[in-house]
Amino acid sequence: MIARSEADIIALQELDVGRKRTGGVDQAATIAALLKMEAHFHPALHVEEERYGDAVLTALPTRLMSAGPLPSVGETRGAIWMRIDVRGSAVNLINTHLGLRSRDRDRQVAALLGADWIGHPEFQGAPAIVCGDFNAIPSSPAYKSLAKHFRDAQSMVTTMPRPTFPSWYPLLRIDHVFVSKELHVDSTSIALDPLTRRASDHLPLQVNLRIVQDHST
Repeated sequence: MIARSEADIIALQELDVGRKRTGGVDQAATIAALLKMEAHFHPALHVEEERYGDAVLTALPTRLMSAGPLPSVGETRGAIWMRIDVRGSAVNLINTHLGLRSRDRDRQVAALLGADWIGHPEFQGAPAIVCGDFNAIPSSPAYKSLAKHFRDAQSMVTTMPRPTFPSWYPLLRIDHVFVSKELHVDSTSIALDPLTRRASDHLPLQVNLRIVQDHST
């Protein structure tokens, strides 16, 4: 399913690494190896040998800028920030998975917009992508806070963005790709077929982007 997308950069959430429930497999490394990519994994949850979290997969040159927790009550959440060299241009990418509670999501987005992440000097001035499972519909405060700073990729190319959750009967649009003004969205797609319905409880959101010189685009 992932291979057929032919994506250059892949952001995944809810991966198991060394967990008994999934046979102790390192899902991030296994998927990356099959795709001939490198996996950059950050565990939001780490209990003894078991880890659970998010990853960025790519074969492009990368630099890990930051990976850490976000303010959480109950299940811990986190984010990973990579700087990726795309044909000579540095692109910042943050992959995250926000909480189930509205109050948690608001605090987590506030943290992401703060000086350690999006507000960091090294994040500013370069093309940027903020993506993941936000557990936040477009009418939510968390979504609106991010939409003040970035553009929603789906909304840039269609007046009817498609939902992603649950995969077997998608009703909610809670998975998003936000992009900065330096990036133009050529297209977006959501694969809905028997394979994607089995692979995850979320449908995959694919976004085709290009870096533009004219930031008014």
